[in-house]
Amino acid sequence: MNPYIRLHPDDDVVIARSQLVGGTSIEGVTSRGLIPAGHKMATRQIAAGSPVRRYNQIIGFASRPIEPGEHVHTHNLDMGPAKGDFERDYAFGADVKPTPAKREASFMGIRRADGRVATRNYIGVLTSVNCSATAARAIADHFSRQANPGALADFPNVDGVVALTHGTGCGMDTQGMGMQLLNRTLTGYATHANFAGVLVVGLGCEANQINAWLSTGNLREGDNLRVFNIQDTGGTRKTVERGIALINEMLPRANAVKREPCPASHITIGLQCGGSDGYSGISANPALGAAVDLLVAHGGTAILSETPEIYGAEHLLTRRAVRREVGEKLVQRIKWWEHYTAINEGEMNNNPSPGNKAGGLTTILEKSLGAVAKGGTSNLEAVYEYAEPVDAHGFVYMDTPGYDPVSATGQVAGGANMICFTTGRGSAYGCAPSPSLKLATNSALWQRQEDDMDINCGEIVDGSASIQEMGQRIFELVLATASGQHSKSEQHGYGQNEFVPWQVGAVM
Repeated sequence: MNPYIRLHPDDDVVIARSQLVGGTSIEGVTSRGLIPAGHKMATRQIAAGSPVRRYNQIIGFASRPIEPGEHVHTHNLDMGPAKGDFERDYAFGADVKPTPAKREASFMGIRRADGRVATRNYIGVLTSVNCSATAARAIADHFSRQANPGALADFPNVDGVVALTHGTGCGMDTQGMGMQLLNRTLTGYATHANFAGVLVVGLGCEANQINAWLSTGNLREGDNLRVFNIQDTGGTRKTVERGIALINEMLPRANAVKREPCPASHITIGLQCGGSDGYSGISANPALGAAVDLLVAHGGTAILSETPEIYGAEHLLTRRAVRREVGEKLVQRIKWWEHYTAINEGEMNNNPSPGNKAGGLTTILEKSLGAVAKGGTSNLEAVYEYAEPVDAHGFVYMDTPGYDPVSATGQVAGGANMICFTTGRGSAYGCAPSPSLKLATNSALWQRQEDDMDINCGEIVDGSASIQEMGQRIFELVLATASGQHSKSEQHGYGQNEFVPWQVGAVM
């Protein structure tokens, strides 16, 4: 097996499959010093200021002359003086493909009365404001299988009671963007198919008034949605007691479900990558993309997000847009992010993280080109803003930050009933109420952190599996998990702390 990976004949670099020592000969070029695993080595001379290509796409510009055999990284590659402002051909719709032949697969889902299908069956405790978070957690803790093993003993079909709290809800403009995003997120969770019932606890005097939120979200209190405030109830102790009593009323109804065969078209996956490395765009991301293409062919939906992490690769998505306005909406969101980072005295290349760079990624352009591979090759059907309900089937895009908990929270609010999360450095993450699958990009990570990983896509780098084979395995694991098989993160109890609505605007 070659000690390197060449992704395209026209690339200026190859990727080290394992650590290369100085003097290693690759394609007639001798490496000049140590090249860490997952990092890049130049295979030709590159003049200062010239673009550098990987995936046959520009990943940055040489900040000084680069000799053949040199390690290509942050010391000699950057975004260039234009900071990524180079021409990209959006070619709206140029790569749209015919609709694939419809395929049929099924999973054991939970069908709700309104026809929606769930992959899990939780009761949720949400908060309107941070001030009610402690009471909400105390309510959920009463039903914890670890702290109180008998609390749910009579309700085996209930996956648990989870408190999803947050740090905002006050000190903000009641009509501003931040409040709109919070209300959309809470509405998406309150109506999520994976919740059999939801309790919302407020304080009473906060900016995010519960009654105003109900009106904005066209929600109405009923058997499966109960709301109240600490100040009206008479304090924390009485609030916790009332919350426990209301959940006890919900539990028999929540338990009265059974899993039944449901078409895979009812699966909506949120696509995430965190702790990416130089292998992410080679193994786990394209393998997940192959699984996405399979899901789309079965009528399901996949949501790509993390706008700062598709920056510089958005032209690969606009070419797949089924309508010009779909592609143009994506470009508009890119422009919004350029403005947003500028007014906060940042820039888009503040991403990648130190861990990404240690794993071999150099610029946001390089990271983005690997990240978009999670979206497969299917047509781009729609573009949504953060936490908007996803009503299209197929491959879609949602505008979110790159920070994984915030991004996944928006996807779940939009209707994702599962998350697939690729990682090369070993991100620790889980999600509630939607299960999260972790896909390792390399075998070293799998061996080191198997307790957290659900599948090893490093077999692609090792040469023992193809992208398509791994995509099929991921798709089959998605079906099994949607049917009730627990993911590694669920086994560890992840999910409650990872609910992080996107907070924008001034805190007042």
